[in-house]
Amino acid sequence: MAETRARSRPERDVRPLEIWAWAMYDFANSGYTTVVLTAIFNAYFVAVVAANAPWATFVWTAALSLSYALVIVTAPIIGAYADLRANKKRLLFFTTVGCVLGTAALAGAGPGDLAIAMLGVVISNFFFCTGSDLIAAFLPELARGRNLGKVSGWGWSLGYIGGLFTLGTCLAYVSWAQAAGQSAAQFVPGTLLITAVLFALASLPTFAILRERALPQAPLPGRSVARAAFARLAETLRHAALYRDLRRFLLCIVFYQAGVQTVITLAAIYAEQAMGFNTRDTLILVLVVNVTAALGAFFFGNVQDRFGHVPTIAFTLAAWIATVLIAWAADTRPLFWIAANLAGLCLGASQSAGRALVGYLSPKTRRAEFFGLWGLATNLSSILGPITYGAVSWISQGNHRLAMLITGVFFVLGLMILHGVDERRGRRAALRGS
Repeated sequence: MAETRARSRPERDVRPLEIWAWAMYDFANSGYTTVVLTAIFNAYFVAVVAANAPWATFVWTAALSLSYALVIVTAPIIGAYADLRANKKRLLFFTTVGCVLGTAALAGAGPGDLAIAMLGVVISNFFFCTGSDLIAAFLPELARGRNLGKVSGWGWSLGYIGGLFTLGTCLAYVSWAQAAGQSAAQFVPGTLLITAVLFALASLPTFAILRERALPQAPLPGRSVARAAFARLAETLRHAALYRDLRRFLLCIVFYQAGVQTVITLAAIYAEQAMGFNTRDTLILVLVVNVTAALGAFFFGNVQDRFGHVPTIAFTLAAWIATVLIAWAADTRPLFWIAANLAGLCLGASQSAGRALVGYLSPKTRRAEFFGLWGLATNLSSILGPITYGAVSWISQGNHRLAMLITGVFFVLGLMILHGVDERRGRRAALRGS
């Protein structure tokens, strides 16, 4: 009975203000994904920087894939290092500075500046992804057991509000610039500077209020912290059988997140290339979708605590499959709007539930390390999904509808793998390993 009550509330020494400060980082960094990866810079890269070349979408996905490959190599080690030194907050500060500066550097990419654009994307996205892993590792320190879903949902909801705020600010600027007769090559750099500044300002509460509760752990005798980090990672892999449900869910994440990341990074490109949207149309579309995504994260964050993480994720994956089919078949804007808003609901739900389930299945002493593995799985999917879409669109001479249809296969595979995840058994294994 006491354990049940403990599962229904945050940790005893956590103030509501601190949970808000943690969630404010989601508010801060969501502007980056919304403007750079989803709504503005991706379409600008294809249409302006690469001048709508047949290979443009593939090159965009290749730049992202390189950044995710770098994250895959470093994420588990950074997570293990953060556990050993208990310095997640300090590392988070450095990654924030890196992403902000990288985003600002993208403002210098004009027509034909492929090298500047690709380098800026690789740097900014690398730091963004690393920071996302680090902030996620604070979640189990702020909430207990099944309350992880609710707190995670708050974070995702506030994140989508942050994306809305940044996107709305950019939309106001774009509307003014277009009314003044400016082209995309003139006003898009301004949106990137707006995004960088808002990211920096909105993250300040996180660094001022959020506490580092973890205690430093002694490295193995005779080894440096770096070698100890590698040793801990090797130990985690050797004892992976103890966490078979977590391992299976991480595999599930690789596939279903491949579909999610494809939608995130290529939605604006699909809207412009397949549906004929212009920059302002796309901004309004993504603005509305962020509202539905925030609602999805908040609603399903509470639903998953009541009905379970796995059933919630299964429902959202089925809805993702329906979304892809509607988007593929859409030949009118109203039908595409339906698909886009359904995608928003699924996006908020699947992202929030996935992060919470990883925390629920992770042993207490290795949370940052296992969230590093979560980030590894997500980043691997971020290579698999978008590069597949880019390759299909290139091979098919720009058939974005075919590329979108193939994206649905990732959600089908994710749903099949999820079927074998037992969250109760996985939770018991996590508690034994704590």
